[in-house]
This record gives sequence, structure tokens and C-alpha cells, in this order.
Amino acid sequence: MPSENQGFSVWGFIKGFGKLLIGFLLLLQGIIGLVVMLLIVGVIVSVSDNLAGGKAARVDVPKGAALLLNPQGVLVEQAEEVDPFEKALEEAYGVDEPDQVEARDIIRAIRKAKTDERVAGLVLDLGGLYAPASSASKLHDIAAAIEDFKTSEKPVIAVGDYYSQEQYLIASRADEILMHGFGNVVLYGYGSYEAYIKSLLEKLKVTSHIFRVGTFKSAVEPFMRDDMSPEAKEANLAYLSVLWREYAASVEKARALPQGSVQRYADEMPPLLEQANGDFAKLAQRYGLVDDLKSRPQQLAYLKEKFGADKDGKSFKHVALSRYLKAVGEAEPDGEAPNIALVTAAGVIVDGEAPAGVAAGGDTIAKLLKKAHDDENVKAVVFRVDSPGGSAFASEIIRERLLELKEAGKPVVVSMGSLAASGGYWISSPADEIWAAPTTITGSIGIFGLLTTFENTAAEIGVYVDGVGTSRLSPLIATGVGPLPEVAAELIQQSVEEGYERFLRVVSEGRGLERDYIDSIGQGRVWIGETAQGLKLVDKLGDLDAAVAAAAERAGLEEYDVVEMVEKLTPFQRIFGGAAARAMKLAGLDFAEARAHQSALRKLFAQIKGEIELLDSFNDPSGLYARCLSCELR
Repeated sequence: MPSENQGFSVWGFIKGFGKLLIGFLLLLQGIIGLVVMLLIVGVIVSVSDNLAGGKAARVDVPKGAALLLNPQGVLVEQAEEVDPFEKALEEAYGVDEPDQVEARDIIRAIRKAKTDERVAGLVLDLGGLYAPASSASKLHDIAAAIEDFKTSEKPVIAVGDYYSQEQYLIASRADEILMHGFGNVVLYGYGSYEAYIKSLLEKLKVTSHIFRVGTFKSAVEPFMRDDMSPEAKEANLAYLSVLWREYAASVEKARALPQGSVQRYADEMPPLLEQANGDFAKLAQRYGLVDDLKSRPQQLAYLKEKFGADKDGKSFKHVALSRYLKAVGEAEPDGEAPNIALVTAAGVIVDGEAPAGVAAGGDTIAKLLKKAHDDENVKAVVFRVDSPGGSAFASEIIRERLLELKEAGKPVVVSMGSLAASGGYWISSPADEIWAAPTTITGSIGIFGLLTTFENTAAEIGVYVDGVGTSRLSPLIATGVGPLPEVAAELIQQSVEEGYERFLRVVSEGRGLERDYIDSIGQGRVWIGETAQGLKLVDKLGDLDAAVAAAAERAGLEEYDVVEMVEKLTPFQRIFGGAAARAMKLAGLDFAEARAHQSALRKLFAQIKGEIELLDSFNDPSGLYARCLSCELR
């Protein structure tokens, strides 16, 4: 019997090993098959792209059609590269991630349509557009493009179920605004509100170590207070008031409303609504915010009457924004005229590499600036900055490249987007000239450091840290569960103070202003574009086109091409860039995550994800940040 048991065990081992080997071979075969499939798809996409000369397929624009301005997604300065394969997977799993829409694409389409004989008018359907409050200047730029479009005497009609405050700024430019009878226009102004967690951290016995310089540097206030400081309220209200004033004046002018109408509408909404018997839509119509109330079928019928029906008669004759952009393409440089390079730093400034549209990677932006530096045909650079700042180290890496450009005799003109604060101002300061919009949020010249430790929380559950080290700084090894050594805290505070002094020197040198003057308007205070001009932080007010013209003038150019410096991914790279992650998704390993997006807790998960991404962006090697968190209005 023993020998039989032993023989059975050996045989069982052999059979088990055989099954394991077969299983491994089948898995390997599946992986190889997947890779081959992706390779084939990549080659097909690459070949088709090459055959098309890298240009979009032909899209016909019907004669007499309306351009349907129906952007779907979040309004941004620079959109993330779209991966069609990953997009298809997201749709397959039901993951509803919002797209990104570049303001420049919308403006380009409007400008093309103005002189396009095929386009008979403009229809604004803005229900799918989301614009954060901090994107105010982008909204004003789009509104200005529509105003210019109207000089062609082509009609502009806005349609929608309702209009958010941001959507309405654009819609107000329409000749006619139609809204559903159950819709509303709610204007509530601008605000800056934070969740303050000092007491919560105390209850959890979490220790926050805060290091900052600047009376108005409020980024870390939520960790050290239970309310907003008077200094932060003063600074925030100052720039928010200008944002609101510009918004109100813009809408009142577009709709021919008496001065103060928008403020009254926001302040006196309850009694005004009572007069309209609680009907938001009728209130908006009576107040002059919309022209007519129509159901969806009625709106469609009206557009058919205005522009004619399409081929199948189901809709009005139109071409949607995305298709029109493909139809008109992008202007290609002729290769003969000198170039003005356009380099964009959009998003939080982080150390290292980062894809466009995700963050402004210090090394990534520096590489693009180096490319402009080395290109002999580039005679000037327009540096578009739309960033709340971030890593002080990454900001300095970018600034060094800008100084190299100037040393090479190539003018550098900064064009500020909606937000160019803190580190965003750091990288703007060395420019020969700085342009901003009246509603650009800028300044916030200050530095902070933040570190949380959990020694008291750990002690509550009976966890303690002890040990020995060879220097006074050795306890840093245990910091986190252990306390922050006092000597380390002294070092960090000194580093923050030196970082602030360096920030002052950077701005002083770049702007040719005294250090003490910069300190007086610094201290972490946020300024709005028009105020910043008076303070000499900004030279002129104007859009990106004005900055390009200024760069051309400085370079002595009359004829030139604007060439955008970006890291373009090939179709092959787009597909294989995240092959491992996509393979995991195909295997169903991310299915739970996909389902989470569809659950009732979707918003909560999104908030948690946002907080994780926020923490992940704090990657400065020295732990020093020139970032304006209060500027990033939602």
C-alpha cells in the first residue's frame, strides 16, 4: 500500500504539472494572439494614416447648412490625446468619462464658418459643454468669436433645454435664444468655498505640519483653520468681483439689458420667481434672458424652417462641430515663411514627463522649448500658460529653457489663459512681454509645504515607533507613523522661506522690478488680469492672437507661420502606449472599477479620484510648491 500511495502521488504531481504547463501555454498563446491582433490593428491604422497623408478623411459640408456648435465635454486649454482603442473599451464597459474640448478648436470653427459660403448660420446647442468657473476667459474668447461671426450677417440661434451660467455667457450672443418650457437660467455669480478640516484632523489626532510664506497664501488653510481667513476672503472677493462684473457687463451688453440687471436677477431670484408663479422658464423669458419657449420638437421644426431639412428629413440641414473641424482641417505651414512657435503649458506643473492635456510636465515642456530653441526657422516663441502652478523645481526647469531662448535672441511672449498663478506666474515672469485676459487669474506669488504625520493616531490604537539613528535627522526614516523631528521642521521652513525669496528674485529679474515691491504685491495674493496689469505683473490685455502679433513685431516678421510645438503620438503609439493596462481591462480586471462609475456612489468615487490625483500631482523632489489651490474654481 505505501508504494501504491507513493506512485499515486507522483502520478498526481505529473498530471498536475501537465495541467499547469498546458494552462500556461494556453495563456501564453492568448497573450501572443492579443499582441498580434493589436499589432495588426496598429499597422492598419498607421498605413491608413500614411495613405491619407496624416489628414482627416474628406467630410462634405452641405450647401446652406448651419454649423451646429455642439461641443461635448469639459472646456480646456489643451485636450488630452484621444486613444480610440481605450475609448472603445470604456464604451464597452459603460464607463462614462467626459471628453475634453479645446476652446481654440471651437474658435477656429467659428472663424472658418464666418467666411465659408457653404455655412448659412450658426446654431448653439451647448447642453453638453461643461466649463469650470476658472475657465472664464475661454468663455469670453468664444463669445467674442461669435460676435465677430455675426458681422457676416449670418443668423445665430441658441437652442437648449436649459442654460447653465457658463453656457449662457456664450448663448447670450445669439440673435435668438430658444429654451424648453421646463428649463431655467440660474445665474448665481462666482464664489470660492473650501472644506476646512482642522477640527476633523484634531479628532483623528492627525498632525499637520504646515510651512508657508505669504500673508495671502491660503492653499494650506483648510488644514490649519475651520474657516477662511480674513486675508483670504479679501483676496478672493477682489478677483471674484471682477469676474462677476465682467460676466454681468458682457451679458447685459449682448442682450441689451439695463445695467445692473444680472446682479438683480441673481440677488432677487425668490421674489422675481414668485412674480412668475414659480415658473423658471417664464421668468427667464420675461426678464429678457431668452426669447421664446419651445419644446424640443418645436425647436427642431423652427430650425428646419430656418435652414431647411436634411436629406432624410429628420433634422435640419447642418454640420456638427466635430465633423466641420475635420472638413476644414488645420492650416499647414508652407515651409518657406519663418515660424513663430506656440508652446503650451496647461494644467498642474509636475516634475518629469506628462502627456499634454493631463498635466504640464517640467521635462516635457522644457523639451518642447528646446526644440524651438534648436529650430533655426523659429524666430520667436509664444508661450501659452494656463496653469495654477505646482512643483517649484519643475517650474524652474521650464524657466531655464525660456532664458536660453532669450539668450539665443528669440523673443518670448507669454499669453496667459484663464489661469496663470503661482508656478504659472513663475514660468511667465522671464518673458519679454506678458499678455493676459481681463479675467485671467494670476499672481499668487508664494511657496508652501505640507506634511501630515499620524503618530498620535497610531498611539490611539497601540502603535508606537522607537529606535536609534546615527544623526539628529535619522528619525526622518520613521516620519509618518512616527513624528516629524523638530530639526527637520526647521529645515523645511528655512527651505520654504528661501524658496519664496527665490520666487521674488525670479519675478524681480524677469519683470525688472524691485524685490520689495514684488514682496508687497506677492505674499501669495491672487490678482485678476486687469488689476495685474496696473501692478506691472502683466504688460498688456489681449488674447492669443494679440500675443502672436506682438511676438511677430518683436522678431521683425511681417510674413510668418504659427507652428504649435507638441509631442504627437503616432497611431501605433496611441494603441500600444498602454497595451498592458488595456490587456488587463480585456481580461475583466477593471470591470469592478467600470461598474463603480455607474453606481449610485459615482459622484463620491469621482471626488475621491480627484483627491488622489491632487495628491499624486505633489511630486516636487524638494517638497516645495508654488501652486494656487484656491484659484482652481470648480
